[in-house]
Amino acid sequence: MSFPTVSEIVDGSPAYAAGLAVGDELLSICGVLPSDVIEYQQLVDESEIDLTVRRGRLEWDVCIEKAPGAPLGLRLDSSIFDRVQTCDNHCEFCFIYQLPPGMRKSLYLKDDDYRLSFLYGNFTTLTRFTELDLARVVDEQLGPLYVSIHATDPAVRSAMLRNQRGATSLRWLRALLDHDIEVHGQVVLCPTINGGEILERTFAEVILRYSKLASVGIVPLGLSRFNQESNLRVHTDDEARAVIEATEHWQGIAQAQLGRRMFFASDELYLQAGVEVPAGDAYEGFPQHENGIGMARAFYDELEELERGAGHQVHESTGSFASLPAAPAEGYRAPRTLAAGEGNGDSPPGGARGGGNAAGSLGVARQLQPDSPTVIITGIYGAEVIEPVRPRLERLSGRSLRVLAVPNAFFGGNVAVSGLMVGEDIRATLAADTGPAARYLIPDVTLSGDRFLDDTTIRDVAEAAPAPLLVVPTSVAGIVAGTRR
Repeated sequence: MSFPTVSEIVDGSPAYAAGLAVGDELLSICGVLPSDVIEYQQLVDESEIDLTVRRGRLEWDVCIEKAPGAPLGLRLDSSIFDRVQTCDNHCEFCFIYQLPPGMRKSLYLKDDDYRLSFLYGNFTTLTRFTELDLARVVDEQLGPLYVSIHATDPAVRSAMLRNQRGATSLRWLRALLDHDIEVHGQVVLCPTINGGEILERTFAEVILRYSKLASVGIVPLGLSRFNQESNLRVHTDDEARAVIEATEHWQGIAQAQLGRRMFFASDELYLQAGVEVPAGDAYEGFPQHENGIGMARAFYDELEELERGAGHQVHESTGSFASLPAAPAEGYRAPRTLAAGEGNGDSPPGGARGGGNAAGSLGVARQLQPDSPTVIITGIYGAEVIEPVRPRLERLSGRSLRVLAVPNAFFGGNVAVSGLMVGEDIRATLAADTGPAARYLIPDVTLSGDRFLDDTTIRDVAEAAPAPLLVVPTSVAGIVAGTRR
């Protein structure tokens, strides 16, 4: 059990006024040592907060008075203070097993903790879920939660997770739904393992046994060049098309029986199959936007709204407590943006705040070429989404644009999403780029602080850029704003 440790103080906040400082340990809050930031938030929502604080060898008590529910004004260094529930599955398709050696330690963290599911939208298999966990989730109404289903056939699920408890742990999903906890599911689809008839059975049994699920995402497995599982392979184009057809077929059945579509296929499947993504209303509010489902359509919808001069509603991060003043999620699912760890401690981590300012300074010393196009740096899939609407983006921004796709040599395999671009690949692509460029725009989703997944810094990449480099929010508005800076 560790103590909550202050990593940031908001100027002028109640915590600042009480004399708290970065590095202080909170030994107790209202007489309680919280096990996680969920419990912490419940404790500090009160109007009178009694703290026992330790700074070095000095301990003291302090009472902070504030309005009920008002932020205390500090960010903590962790979200879980007792111990993260690590994953004891050994899924052959787990992408963490496909990471190269030598990366940041946090990227290899394999959690299966329902609290991180609630906080940040991490998917859990429920194989380590207990009666005590269920009691707390129900008592505190900790939803939505995000559950990896993969297959409803017990033998198939157990084999996929390489864990005998995988055959029975979906009983907890049933219990959560029976207690009206909002749950979103996903199926990571592996050809020849849980596709075809197995997928059809999963669709049918979800409707029959888990009809209260808020949504179920169908996503293809990702394979890097470091994959060691010989029986895993990527989908063929025809298989991707068949998965889309099956998903849309079962959407119709769910719509008829439940009044909603429930099942949603990922953008990667549509892009691979060469099938146009559905209209915005087909995604029913984009419940799995961060899981790569509906991102392309949301981008197109945003473009259309901005063309009409209408305001646009940004999709919020999954996890009800994503805006808590705590540390961002760790590991492979941690949000990666330039603003992470910066700015107001009571602001949501992972947003667009501050991104342009930090990156803008990288272009000051370079000479602008105002008559050249602004270059949008993106992944292979991102280029497929952006290129068809590039003329519309040009009209909206008022200047010419060029799309520069970055092949993912670092991970290899079928990894082609923008969020997994690394600095090494971007730097190589920029160094080889001979096209005209007034400036380069890079999506903030690729960054954690000022670093990419491979620990290359944004400044390292900027040094290879033939023109100024600007980090922008991963959106139409971000592109437009970047062209006008």
